[in-house]
Amino acid sequence: MKKILITGTGSHIGSSFENWICQWNEKYLVNSIDMKEDSWKDKSFQEYDVVLHVAAIVHIRGIDEKQYFQINRNLAVDVASKAKEQGVKQFVFISTMGVYGTEIGCIGPYTSASPKTPYAKSKLEAEKQLFEIGDKNFKVAVLRPPIVYGKDCKGNYPRLAQMALKLPFIPLIDNNRSMIYSDNLSEFIRLLVEHEESGLFFPQNKDYVNTSQLLALIRKAHGKKTKISSLFRPFICLGMLVSATGRKVFGSLVYDKGMPGGPETMMRGQKIDYETVSFEESIRKTEIS
Repeated sequence: MKKILITGTGSHIGSSFENWICQWNEKYLVNSIDMKEDSWKDKSFQEYDVVLHVAAIVHIRGIDEKQYFQINRNLAVDVASKAKEQGVKQFVFISTMGVYGTEIGCIGPYTSASPKTPYAKSKLEAEKQLFEIGDKNFKVAVLRPPIVYGKDCKGNYPRLAQMALKLPFIPLIDNNRSMIYSDNLSEFIRLLVEHEESGLFFPQNKDYVNTSQLLALIRKAHGKKTKISSLFRPFICLGMLVSATGRKVFGSLVYDKGMPGGPETMMRGQKIDYETVSFEESIRKTEIS
């Protein structure tokens, strides 16, 4: 049995993973601890094989930039150092697509990281220091997921869902986005743990997501009929030129599918499949179940 410690309670990714892994009670034991105070320093890690570190601060107005680095970098490195000292075999760290600092385009194996926000900068610095700690006996796996969505998720997806339900029609948008359903991400993490992998990974759903299709599926899940119109396409194009929000909603931003952890990933010489449900079903489960 593998014993997994989630450092950081209450996060969507951590909670989703804990719920997902319960299907294999005979293979995995999972506990979580709160990282908001220093009490974690008194917790022994010796009984655990894996630490999944999800504690972070994302985009919070009014906090000092130093706090991002204190939590997202320093805390992660401190936890990893303790885990290594106490014999933990694998450390899984959740980073972000934001380290690339781009709002549109295709990110491939040779795309350079160029973070623009304190959140992304602190995550990238954490990655670098964590890989320095890693070795053959302490495997470090870093994930840079795109938009993560699922029941009760936070971030960009809920805002899109609210917009979908309020719009009188859906604008016709010709774009693609990399996204990942939380259960798919949880299954990917489980496979990382099962195969004791290390390195940098870019998990995503098998297929890119078109924003018009996404908005229509959200409406369908709520029993709403949808009209799609190309009438406002010129205004959308203009919005993408002048607005970061416009680029995030209507622009294309994807990972190359051949990136490590993508739909074509191999582990131990075998292609892995971590897509648990179809895209349409994942939207229905996110919105309704």
